[in-house]
Amino acid sequence: MLDELGAAIASGELAPGAVLRSEELQERYGASRTVAREVVRVLETMGLTSSRRRVGVTVREPAEWNHYDPRLIRWQLDGADRPTALRTLTELRSAVEPCAARFAALRATPEERGRLRALAVHLQRTARARDLDAFLGHDVAFHDLLLSASRNPMFAQLSSAVAEVLAGRTGHGLMPDEPQPEAVALHVEVAEAVDLADAARAERAMRDIVDQAREEIAAAVSSNLGG
Repeated sequence: MLDELGAAIASGELAPGAVLRSEELQERYGASRTVAREVVRVLETMGLTSSRRRVGVTVREPAEWNHYDPRLIRWQLDGADRPTALRTLTELRSAVEPCAARFAALRATPEERGRLRALAVHLQRTARARDLDAFLGHDVAFHDLLLSASRNPMFAQLSSAVAEVLAGRTGHGLMPDEPQPEAVALHVEVAEAVDLADAARAERAMRDIVDQAREEIAAAVSSNLGG
């Protein structure tokens, strides 16, 4: 029920201002009163709805939503307006990840530098094998570690949002059958730059990664739309 109702809100099927009563939700989704209440509670914590006695559950304006919540990101990526969701998320990555790479080069522990190098090797291996599922797992771990190693907790908390973007690209067929060698090489360069504490090089390589991802996504979306 949570995914169905959340997706309906995220897609605009249930527009801001729409009011739903608990009984209607139970009937619509075949859920018990307890389940319906818990779903509404979760949606309220995400900022998607508000509840008032004798009024019901009201869908809130998008400006009031928690757009960093990975569940909302997933619903938006699954919806019809996926291109817009991908654009805004890639813009977020462009603003944050290059800076995170710079600070990781300056602040990462020796253990983190070693793990980042190892993940880069795994990315090379799984890319050559065209194992997109394994590649995705290593890619998510790579970006998560980089954000964490920046020692900026606000950057680190964006890890789940970045993971949803990476997973969405694979899940919706927006990744090439074999990850681009240039992109993989850039991940290796980031790992090497962090290992050498070369902040400028790490930032530059990460910016190139995000820029390339944006171009690949735009091309894939255009192709899927027949444009």
